[in-house]
Amino acid sequence: MAKKLVIIKIEQRNKEATEAQKILTEFGCIIKTRLGLHDTDNNSCSSEGLIILELVGSKDEEKKMISKLSQLKSVVTKEVEI
Repeated sequence: MAKKLVIIKIEQRNKEATEAQKILTEFGCIIKTRLGLHDTDNNSCSSEGLIILELVGSKDEEKKMISKLSQLKSVVTKEVEI
């Protein structure tokens, strides 16, 4: 059975993370696994971040979530099926 993944790149976390989080919360029932990544050290925190989602649920709900995320200015999404 194929797994559906969505990779989300947030290029300006300080500007878009709050709105992206609202969308992810809205569609939380179709998110089976979520992994967030960004570079950080003791002196700084990267303005870019990646979120990897494993999705379950209807294709319609997946498309709605991806569409909403894609409308955010500094957010890029990529769908992967493995």
